[in-house]
Amino acid sequence: MNFKLILCLALVLSGKFLATSASAQPKASPAFSGAEGFGQFASGGRGGEIFHVTTLDDAGPGSFREAVSKPNRIVTFDVGGIIRLKSNVAISSHLTLDGTSAPGEGITLYGRSTSFSGQNDIIVRYLRFREGIAGDKGKCSVNLSGGSDMIFDHCSIEWGRWDCLGLTQGSHDITFQNCIIGEGVDPQRFGSLSDSVTNITYTHNLWINNQSRNPKAKGKIQYINNVVYNWGVCGLVGGHSGADHFQDVVGNYFIAGPNSNQHAVGECAKTDHFFLKGNFVDLDKDGKLNGRELVPADFGSGESAPTFVAAPSNGSLDGLKIEAATAALSNVLAHAGCSLHRDAVDARLIDAVQSFGTRGKIIHDEAEAGGLGDRPAVQNPPAK
Repeated sequence: MNFKLILCLALVLSGKFLATSASAQPKASPAFSGAEGFGQFASGGRGGEIFHVTTLDDAGPGSFREAVSKPNRIVTFDVGGIIRLKSNVAISSHLTLDGTSAPGEGITLYGRSTSFSGQNDIIVRYLRFREGIAGDKGKCSVNLSGGSDMIFDHCSIEWGRWDCLGLTQGSHDITFQNCIIGEGVDPQRFGSLSDSVTNITYTHNLWINNQSRNPKAKGKIQYINNVVYNWGVCGLVGGHSGADHFQDVVGNYFIAGPNSNQHAVGECAKTDHFFLKGNFVDLDKDGKLNGRELVPADFGSGESAPTFVAAPSNGSLDGLKIEAATAALSNVLAHAGCSLHRDAVDARLIDAVQSFGTRGKIIHDEAEAGGLGDRPAVQNPPAK
């Protein structure tokens, strides 16, 4: 066998070995059992130090602010109650924020904005983010600009001054699942601007008492099994811009409340590419769930009509838990938000949805809805 033939065989065999080795590499582990969507493989603080939050103080040793000031941590809570933020707080990368560890009704971050901007690989579970009217105008309860590889599970994201959730500027591979996103306050009272984003999954969330933007969907977005209740100007909003946007909208339920008009969806343009399947809308506000299927005509006509496509635009939906819209509604009512121990605010919002059109209100500030109230700190018992 001549030298050239031996060399060719060696190259072929080494290429085959490399291909086999690459295909044998294990896939990343899910963030937790039940994690779904584009953010499901966020690694969080896996392998990092465990940091215990031991105080409800805004800052200092054992505070939440100190906990999130450095990356590579699993943050647990030895105390439950309200953390009254005196200034906006910035979250580091490679963190797991484990609200399941908090005693009592869990943890509420109140009074200012929490920012995940510019960070990556973050897992957030069972926390409440409520900016409130004392926060900065133009901020959101959760700000996420230019971030990636995150999952928010069973969070309550409420009382944002601009939007409750700001998700912008190239953010990608992020999931919001089983969350409550709503009751925005002045000046805008919006749910979420989701702008210039790629590979975003919204699944099994409750969007409630927002004037509009549930969300405003500008980018590549999976919108699966959400419930939208008591919108004002509009429920789900298209991107309506010169850029192309791709929204896969499956199994959602839109229910008009006391402040709602007939525009469950809208503000679209032909550059919005919608895949629709199994969505329902109930517009009569009669206290009964008796909706009909959402159809293309509901999105607008003429220049306000989007482009409808026959297949999902944002990858396969096979890995997602997809239910019929009525089943998703039941699931959201039972589990959305920081629901290990629902507080009075979230319980009030869930009660409004269960009225199927007769209760609910778009507010100007949280005091108009009864405010946050107060709760004494609750401590976990000392470790033995």
